[in-house]
Amino acid sequence: MALNTGALLIVGGYLIGMLIIGFVVGKIKIKTSSDYMLAGRRMGLFMVAFSLSANNIGGGSTTGLAQKAFGNWGMSAVWYVLAASVAMIPLAYFAPRIRKTLAVTIPEVVGRRFGQGSSVFSAVLNILALFCLTSSQVAASGVVVATLTGIPMNVCLIIAGLVIILYTTLGGMIADQISDLVQFIIILAGLAIATPIVIHGCGGWGEISAMLPGEKLSMTSIGWVVIIGYIFNYFCTFLSGPEMISRFESAKDEKTAFRASLFSGVLMAAMSIFPTLLGLAAFALKDQIPGIEANGSNAMMAVTEHFAPTIITGIVSAAIISATMSSADSNLLCMSTMFMNDIMKNYSEKCRNLTDKQVIFWTRTCNVIFCAIAMLISLLNIPIVTMNTFAFAIRCAGPFAAYGLGMIVPRATKHSGQISIITGTIGVVFWQILSGGDFYLGILPVVFGCAVGTVTFFIVNAIEWKNGVAPAPSAFLSAKEAAKIEAEG
Repeated sequence: MALNTGALLIVGGYLIGMLIIGFVVGKIKIKTSSDYMLAGRRMGLFMVAFSLSANNIGGGSTTGLAQKAFGNWGMSAVWYVLAASVAMIPLAYFAPRIRKTLAVTIPEVVGRRFGQGSSVFSAVLNILALFCLTSSQVAASGVVVATLTGIPMNVCLIIAGLVIILYTTLGGMIADQISDLVQFIIILAGLAIATPIVIHGCGGWGEISAMLPGEKLSMTSIGWVVIIGYIFNYFCTFLSGPEMISRFESAKDEKTAFRASLFSGVLMAAMSIFPTLLGLAAFALKDQIPGIEANGSNAMMAVTEHFAPTIITGIVSAAIISATMSSADSNLLCMSTMFMNDIMKNYSEKCRNLTDKQVIFWTRTCNVIFCAIAMLISLLNIPIVTMNTFAFAIRCAGPFAAYGLGMIVPRATKHSGQISIITGTIGVVFWQILSGGDFYLGILPVVFGCAVGTVTFFIVNAIEWKNGVAPAPSAFLSAKEAAKIEAEG
């Protein structure tokens, strides 16, 4: 494949800009571990909302979404992202409560209520999942670099991983949210500009739609069971997703967290159509596009490069890179934060007594090590959507009830949270195996697992309430503890 110099320059400029943000923020803004992990809990509406949106719109929601539209889903692939925007509405109910915990991570809250064992088990599930998610974002970024340069994919994966390591490690959560703001603007504006131009280059939407089978143009061809299942899927994964929770925890107050959730839903809905249209255009004209993969994994880049000017290819490339890296940096930072906060501090007296500078140093070290492992996983060439679906399922189904319901059911007992984590995890693994990689009876594994955990949570509570078992400790800090953390943040 020939070198696309113009597009490569645009992407190169974007990557350099992200590295500069990480370097400058790291030098000027990072003073404490709270700054590094949670942006000092002082982020406003726009920063939190755009960061939530950029984090959700990753490789699966751009290149993966176009691949679904290219494949069996057709126009109904739009629901892969639109369902996420709908899920932000009920999530807004929990957002102020999440901010009120003044925790650093999900396992920290689970541990407050249900004990150290529950905290560590939740942390392990999340870290395993975040390895998969980071790997999928590295893989999506590598596809863009390979398409633009013709460099072998394995080399491109390493290049993408190194850039992610550098700017995440340098700037922490503050740089993460600043770059998320820039990245989502690039994603939304870039795709909004590029998509009509690509469609025009393909001969217009009339010509494209005429070449598509009728079922490809239906927004509901996947069925309402799957669509509703995806809405529940996103709600479950968002409520127990560490990168989402860290954004709410970074908000300056509870009201900001609530409003940011709703605003983020609007932002995500606005961009859901663009990758879908590009995937459909690629399918309609696949015989005219050299180098397009049979499964459509590079459909978005291939159709753009073939039918649009170089500058548009560069804009789409930057949008995809933005989407993948905005998710990768969040996943990587959450993974390192969770490892330090919920595993090392639980089992090492030395780690509990680290200074702020030492916490930052070791969290940065974890970033480097964990991203290197994620790069190795990306070399296995596992499909992005498959990796994302598995990761979301394994990290969410167990902790979902213990974390989410633990914040809103004051009388919840210790055993209800502990047992629900175990049954939810068993449920998601069972349904994943039963589904064979698909959605058995139209139900996603994560939805089934979360449902099992939720039912278990209430059954155990009902039994123990009847027997007079005392409630577990609160998920929220005392007024004195909360005031101290707010003052320090």
